[in-house]
Amino acid sequence: MNRCAWVKLDEPIYVTYHDEEWGVPVYDDRHLFEMLCLEGAQAGLSWLTILKKRQGYRDAFDQFDAEKIIHYDDVKLAELKENPAIIRNRLKIKSVVTNANAFLAMQQKHGTFSNYIWSFVDGQPIINHWQSITEVPITTEISDRMSKQLKKDGFKFVGSTICYSFMQAVGMVNDHTMDCLCRK
Repeated sequence: MNRCAWVKLDEPIYVTYHDEEWGVPVYDDRHLFEMLCLEGAQAGLSWLTILKKRQGYRDAFDQFDAEKIIHYDDVKLAELKENPAIIRNRLKIKSVVTNANAFLAMQQKHGTFSNYIWSFVDGQPIINHWQSITEVPITTEISDRMSKQLKKDGFKFVGSTICYSFMQAVGMVNDHTMDCLCRK
């Protein structure tokens, strides 16, 4: 059974993520918020590192409950900075709080965060037909536009590469190569 070439077959957590999550459309606001935060945490690191710390992030950030996160104070932020279960980068930790505020504002403005984020692809996943992983882009015009708008709307750690990875992760884009068993 072929999988996308980026999957580390000796890492079960990676295989499961690829087979069960990556490229599957997500419309749940909390899950979308979690994935946006995790993609931002990945900046400069491997996705495998983040996957291994994912439960730590969920525990540390109240299961990505934005209503709770916006009330984090300096004491809570200092506590998070010492938490070995997450990436202990001050700016990345603070960005989750910043993003929680922006996330709630977009829910208020658009009814759901899902409505807002999926509008970048007109509510429909983009299905690509790549033969090889070398064809898969790291940014697109859409991720550039998304990044610019997210920044304008107050989000942090949302560069175009992060946005494209997010789009892949939540199924806004299906970049499974044509020979991948997950190709549907």
